[in-house]
Amino acid sequence: MTQPNSLSPLNNIKIYLGSSILFVWTLISTFILAPLILLCGAMPFAWRYEIASTWVRSVIGAARIFCGVRYQVQGLENIQGIPTAIVLSKHQSAWETIALRLILPRQTALLKESLIKIPVWGWALARLKPIAINRGSQRAALKALLQQGKACLDEGLWVVVFPEGTRTAHGVNGKFNAGGAILAEKTGYPVIPIAHNAGRYWSRNSFLKYPGMITVKIGPPIETKGRKAADINQEAAAWIAQAMTDL
Repeated sequence: MTQPNSLSPLNNIKIYLGSSILFVWTLISTFILAPLILLCGAMPFAWRYEIASTWVRSVIGAARIFCGVRYQVQGLENIQGIPTAIVLSKHQSAWETIALRLILPRQTALLKESLIKIPVWGWALARLKPIAINRGSQRAALKALLQQGKACLDEGLWVVVFPEGTRTAHGVNGKFNAGGAILAEKTGYPVIPIAHNAGRYWSRNSFLKYPGMITVKIGPPIETKGRKAADINQEAAAWIAQAMTDL
């Protein structure tokens, strides 16, 4: 998204400075907490998850303090009383991959396998039960999603999927891949659609973070039992597209 050109020189300095401080803080906190997750590899999963949650809170808090990036959530009532679900979320930036860990119950996420090979940070991520897939092979990726996704759901973890596959620019709707919907068809767990406008302030390709209020909209659960993946996917995509229009 093209950011406003009417920012004063002083505001531009604040944005550059705030974004730089956030970047440095993210690096420092990562190199403090990621080794702790690795050291707790033999400890209960809940320990590792809580350490990761501390990192998430620190980054989101730093973004609020130094960059003015705040957020509000609409529709939390839609997930009350739902023990486990599959989330199909809009994907615009790195913000939602972090913040959804605060907004939703204990979870895992579908991600590309190369991420868990990154030294320190990726190794720690691998200890958090991610569903890591090889995007080079659709058949292998779907098999991994179905096997690992079901295991995580049965364990009580929510499964977060970004069906667009990659981050899209604010205002753009990408094609929805069917993997998350197929997992829903096979397991019968409900689907929760999520829309947001994070890309407006935390762009996918920009170092700069702009002040503003990110709105996250959580949709009503989509029933999946006895339904085909194509129908589930279409309903989720339609809800998210409409919600993005409203945003």
